[in-house]
Amino acid sequence: MSDTYLSREDYEEPTCPLCAPSSVEPIPCGRVIEKLDDYLGHNDYAGAERHLNYWLESARAGRDQRGELTVLNEQIGLYRKLGREPEGLAAIEQALALAKALGMEQTVSYGTTLVNAATGYKAFGKPEQALSLYKQARVLYEANLKPDDDRLGGLYNNMALALTDLHQYSRARELYEKAMDVMSRQEHGQAEMAITYCNLADLVAAEQGLEEGDATIRAYLEQAEALLHTATLPQNGYYAFVCEKCAPTFAYYGFFLTAKDLEERARRIYERA
Repeated sequence: MSDTYLSREDYEEPTCPLCAPSSVEPIPCGRVIEKLDDYLGHNDYAGAERHLNYWLESARAGRDQRGELTVLNEQIGLYRKLGREPEGLAAIEQALALAKALGMEQTVSYGTTLVNAATGYKAFGKPEQALSLYKQARVLYEANLKPDDDRLGGLYNNMALALTDLHQYSRARELYEKAMDVMSRQEHGQAEMAITYCNLADLVAAEQGLEEGDATIRAYLEQAEALLHTATLPQNGYYAFVCEKCAPTFAYYGFFLTAKDLEERARRIYERA
């Protein structure tokens, strides 16, 4: 999967017992995330950053530590997308420390923070640190989530990326297969499955080389392309994001027309928004 956001149950857990309710002025986490999605849906990353910075300061001013953790999680994802390593690493460090201070280490919410932090580490060229956090998140997720929960699919997919970077190809392939199984049971899961097929193409290229793996790579990309053309997929900001994410992979392996088509689809969606 791509990004892992805190779900409503994550940020609406009972208030931390260390914080006196009367001293906390909570930020509206649901509305913060909805507005963030609006910025991202318009490809407005500068607006998204201003939005998150504002609410981070508001959460801190109101002593809303859970709200602060929610915003930090979103900042990790944003700075990862923007390739802003110093800011991303700072957000990771703050989020992990805050989650521990809140006593959340046995919760699914902590697992979500671990996944976000690990995905940031992987994007910033630190796969060993990423894998360590993914392993911790996997224990929490598999103990507390249903087997078809899409958060498990995201974990497996992202963990496999780190394993591929570390040349642990057989383990990565197993996790991609688990991710595919989870996402095949989701409504509109075809977009996430397409991402996984693109990731599998990269795995084959890394393991076998372009020449030896050519037939398998092409087969995976053809499956990804077919999934992205699923007629029932909502043509929304997330679909545009997936198209943008997959387009460079298609271009790299010579599927230039497909890459151009995906870029055009994303552009039209952003212009309509």
